Amino acid sequence: MKTTTWGSQGLEASVEGLGAMGMSAFYGARDDDESAATLHRALDLGVSLIDTAEMYGPFINEQLIGRTIGSRSGEYALATKTGVEITDDGERKGTNGSPEYLRTALERSLRHLGRDTIDLYYIHRVDPDVPIEETFGAMGEFVAEGKVRYLGISEAAPETIRRAHATHPLTAVQTEYSLFERAPEVNGVLDTTRELGIAFVAYSPLGRGLLTGAIASTDELDADDFRRSNPRWSDENIAANLAVVEAVRSLAEAKGATPGQLALAWVLHQQGVVAIPGTKRRTYLEENVAAADIELSASDLASLDEVAPVGVAAGERYPEAGLKAVHL
Repeated sequence: MKTTTWGSQGLEASVEGLGAMGMSAFYGARDDDESAATLHRALDLGVSLIDTAEMYGPFINEQLIGRTIGSRSGEYALATKTGVEITDDGERKGTNGSPEYLRTALERSLRHLGRDTIDLYYIHRVDPDVPIEETFGAMGEFVAEGKVRYLGISEAAPETIRRAHATHPLTAVQTEYSLFERAPEVNGVLDTTRELGIAFVAYSPLGRGLLTGAIASTDELDADDFRRSNPRWSDENIAANLAVVEAVRSLAEAKGATPGQLALAWVLHQQGVVAIPGTKRRTYLEENVAAADIELSASDLASLDEVAPVGVAAGERYPEAGLKAVHL
């Protein structure tokens, strides 16, 4: 696995990290034993950034990582997120970017992870009621104290990114990005991160699994899988989206790859972009890791642009409630 500098503040990690969310939340039944094996396999393959958040579970994902690969902490950078308030008993309360909550959340995450320092600490969602300068002023104090090494922000508008970065330099901006979600190319977010020397971290680079071509219907998903309520998986949209996947599959077969591998390679070929595909299974992990070695020519990239242009996906990327928390 190739490594790169994430942003311009000094963090070095693999070009492809591992998103651990689905091991503990949102994607159906848990299998902690397989998740643990997947985490260890990721490190063995050279994946050197693991991405989690306090709200995944809540807390369960951080605890899983702490007890599973905590003893291998020198082999990877750990990214976690805060800013969506969670009570100690696991109740979700909404966004909270106040210094008081951030301090509480940081100490709790450190305890759950069994660590003294978090490598990359993100604001998960922007709190519209707290000035971003106040939020990142507090987070900058965590860096000064040695409890955090680098800072990031998730799902933020260009001007918010600039204001946060001016308060304390950002290492990463995390936003959904894939062949199905190319809005960052036109809403100014990618341009802003490139201008400021901030890593753009693509989450859901496989379109929440749609771009793998492995799932043809929501009937194949667990009853509590949140994708059942995702507009791009709805009965009225999924056929159109799977037609795009088939076009990607045709291009992938010519390169001896799966559609998911080609879609992931496309993300990794974008300037200043790294990715954190998520999985809880070793088989899919190994498939994703192999995608980092796929070389795409200008012709390959042009062909993908043709079959999956900006705006190609049918349906919004979140239900209405989720869209309200995405400040773009």
